[in-house]
Amino acid sequence: MSLRILCGAATMMVASFLAAATGLVGATGVASAAPSSTAYTCTGGDLPSGTFTSIPSGNYASITVTGVCNIQPNAVINVAGNIRVAPGAVLDAQSAPSTITVGHNVVADAGSLLGMGCQPSNTIGMFAGVPCADPYADGHTTITVDGNVFATNADTVLLRKLTVGGNVALNGGGGEIPWSIKGNTIGGKVTIGGVTADWLGLQFNTIGGTAALTNITVTDPGDPGRTVAVVENTVGRNLNCTGLAPGVSGGFIPGEVNHVAHKATGQCAAISESP
Repeated sequence: MSLRILCGAATMMVASFLAAATGLVGATGVASAAPSSTAYTCTGGDLPSGTFTSIPSGNYASITVTGVCNIQPNAVINVAGNIRVAPGAVLDAQSAPSTITVGHNVVADAGSLLGMGCQPSNTIGMFAGVPCADPYADGHTTITVDGNVFATNADTVLLRKLTVGGNVALNGGGGEIPWSIKGNTIGGKVTIGGVTADWLGLQFNTIGGTAALTNITVTDPGDPGRTVAVVENTVGRNLNCTGLAPGVSGGFIPGEVNHVAHKATGQCAAISESP
């Protein structure tokens, strides 16, 4: 299986579990829909074999993922409370079109894999969107989180073209899959720190508050020159970058700088415009 991460106009292919290109939506079992507005737990699935349990349309008080789960194609899901991905569990909400509305928070626990958002390539930056899996490549997700997105020591976090009313806070974790925070509208602040991953990109986001990236290491063994990518974000307050190793880079295309309303400091000062 492979996962497509588009960085600016470049495409990188990496081994992974959540392949928008492999049609994982076909290898699923659909769980029975829960009664309206009850707490729902998604179990089952098997990551090595690529078998997922699908979460169907419904109105839920909360959703807890303890297995290897995805979203039923074209599902409409309303969650009054939180979506929580338990330790070691998988939520693939990035392979098929869906509409997901979360009243409170999305939380990814230690060792979990969280992927949310797929869209035509021309809807983020210059061909930086990541399409849904076949046969849904022309479709898109609409995902709204009224609260926050929190991840603590997660294995992988992929957030693409979400609307988040609060903050995005990703603390610790990482693994062999690139992290991509791309094309989102975030009302509050973004904090990413203590992550060691194959690669990490914060790209083409609109962020209402401050964005702070600290102590992030990318480890891709195939390209020692790879860096943390901080590309063409619009930041409502400050952009602070420190301890990004082996370094930080902006976009591949001239003009792909970050637009910062107040100050850009540290390693991101040279790849940003600010007053």
